[in-house]
Amino acid sequence: MAYTEHSDPEKIAEWIKSRIRDIDFSPVFGIVLGSGLGGLADEIEVLDRISYRDIPGFPVSTVQGHKGEYIFGKLQDIPVILMNGRVHFYEGYPMEQVVLPVRVMAFMGVHSIFLTNASGGLNREFKPGTIMCIKDHIASFIPSPLIGPHEERFGPRFPAMNEVYDREYIGIMHSVAEEMGIELEDGVYLQVTGPAYESPAESRAYQMLGADAVGMSTVCEAVVLSAMGIRLLGLSCVTDMAIDNEDIAVTHEEVQEVANRAGEKLKALVKNTVIRICK
Repeated sequence: MAYTEHSDPEKIAEWIKSRIRDIDFSPVFGIVLGSGLGGLADEIEVLDRISYRDIPGFPVSTVQGHKGEYIFGKLQDIPVILMNGRVHFYEGYPMEQVVLPVRVMAFMGVHSIFLTNASGGLNREFKPGTIMCIKDHIASFIPSPLIGPHEERFGPRFPAMNEVYDREYIGIMHSVAEEMGIELEDGVYLQVTGPAYESPAESRAYQMLGADAVGMSTVCEAVVLSAMGIRLLGLSCVTDMAIDNEDIAVTHEEVQEVANRAGEKLKALVKNTVIRICK
């Protein structure tokens, strides 16, 4: 696409920097707060906030539980950006706008980003409340966010996807989880467009492809960030068992409730992993 002043992530990053220049802020780590993780904002020293609605031409979150704002602050003494709520492809935004908020974080100067989400379980050894480290993903069921005219500032035209999620960071997160007594599974996350939940046949098909969890976000963000050279971690809270839903009608409210219950563990794991990486 041809970017305009109000859709170019680099220009938006410069606009944000001009708005927060008084706080002398140079972020090193970004965190995308998925369902159940909004409380992490209470764990940092907040220096400033900007609502997506206040950024000219910016996509706005319309989903319950996704507030839609950037939070700028310090986690201990680590300068971080929190993306409190994301936008989704199923909300009607084109894919280049869905990934715009994370691209802006990259142009703000972060070297690493932690992506989090809620998901449906496909691995029968999981249960609602399972916390899964995303070790790989399947992007085949969504439009690629890299389609369109190529710009070198967004990375190579044909980026490799063999190590999207940083192996060193994954090892650190497992060490933190073990020290904290938090059970952490590894798995493959598959993104679909949504907003309908998976049919039983679709869930079985995704499981056969090797997916352990399925959701409606994150992979598109990971693809563009990996192409830009950003180091990534992914964490998913399994809120329901998609593989066993033939007689169960899953609701968004139930998904949100399970994510909120697991929120304290998620929050502690994300917080302490970022601190360990940056120290």
